[in-house]
Amino acid sequence: MKAFMLFLREHVSFMLFQLGLVLFILLLYWLDGFRNPNTAIYSVAMSVLLTAGYLTSKFIMRRSFYAKIIEKPKKMEEALIRHVLTPEHRKTTEFTRELYRLYQHEVQTLYNVQHRHLQFMNQWVHQMKTPISVINLLLQEDEVDKKSISQEVERIQTGLEIVLVNARLETFEDDMQIERLPLKMILQEVFNENKRLIIAKGLFPVLTVDEQLTVATDRKWIKFMLNQFITNAVKYTFEKGKKIYVTAEQKPEGLLLEITDEGIGIPASDLHRVTKAFFTGENGRLTGESTGMGLYIASEVCQRLGHKLTISSKLGEGTTIKLLFTDGEAGEQPNEETNR
Repeated sequence: MKAFMLFLREHVSFMLFQLGLVLFILLLYWLDGFRNPNTAIYSVAMSVLLTAGYLTSKFIMRRSFYAKIIEKPKKMEEALIRHVLTPEHRKTTEFTRELYRLYQHEVQTLYNVQHRHLQFMNQWVHQMKTPISVINLLLQEDEVDKKSISQEVERIQTGLEIVLVNARLETFEDDMQIERLPLKMILQEVFNENKRLIIAKGLFPVLTVDEQLTVATDRKWIKFMLNQFITNAVKYTFEKGKKIYVTAEQKPEGLLLEITDEGIGIPASDLHRVTKAFFTGENGRLTGESTGMGLYIASEVCQRLGHKLTISSKLGEGTTIKLLFTDGEAGEQPNEETNR
C-alpha cells in the first residue's frame, strides 16, 4: 500500500495533465456544437482507459523499486538496488553504486589513518618507557651522570618530533611553503644538528656539493628528510673511522643528491619494505630504537613534494640514498652581479 501511495504522489502532476487534456477535448467538442456526443464520450473513455493502463503497467514495472526504497535500510549494501528496468533507474543505480564505492574508499582511508596513528602511538609510548626508566635510575644515583641523562632526553625529543611530524603529515598541503634554497647550506645545517651524534660514533662526513646549486622545496620538510637519512647513516654504522659521503650532481632530468654510508647495509629481503609504515627489519632490531616510521614519513614527503627517492644497499658494504629534484627544481644560485 505504501508503494502504491508513493507511486500516486509521484504521478499526481501527470494525472492532472491528463485531466486537463480531457477537459480540453471536451471544450473542443462543445465549441464544435456537440454534433455527435457519442464521439466525445468515446474519446474521454479511451483517454481514461489508456492513462489507467499506462499507469498500471508502469507501477507493475516499478513495484520492486518502490518496495525497496520504502523499506528501512539495515546496512549500506542495501543502497545497491538491483533488478531495475527503466533507463532512469539504471542510471540512478549506477550513480548510487559509484557513490557507495567512493564512500567505501573514504571510510577505508580514514580507518587506515586512524589505525596507523593508534599503532604508532602505542609503539611510541612503549619505546618512551625505556629512556624514562633510565633517567629515573640515573637520578637515584649519588652522582648524576648529566651526559647520560642528556642522551636519554634527546631520544625522547626525537620521538616527540616524529609524533608531531606524523600528525602534520595529514595536513601537509596547509603546512607547505615552496622556496628556492641553497642545497649545501641545508646539508650543513643538518650535519650541525647531528654533530654530537656523529662525533660520538667516530664518523667523518664528506660533503661534496657546489654552493651554487639550489633546489625548489620546503625548508622544514627537506630538513626532516635529510635528517632522517643522515641519522640512519650514523645509527647503522658501528665501526669508527667510517665516512658518510654526500654528493650532488646535475643530471639531464634534474639535480641528483646522493647520501652514501659505509655501514652494515640493508638485507635484500628488507630493502623493498624499508619505506613501509612500522617496518623495522633486521637492522631495527639490532638497535632496538627504530619506530619504523622515519623512512616511511620521508618517502611520503618526497612523494608529495615531487622528489624521487631511491634506496639501494649491499649487506656489509653500506647504503646509498638518492634524491632526485626533477621538473626544473634544480638550478644555480644567482650571484650578486646577476642580481644587480
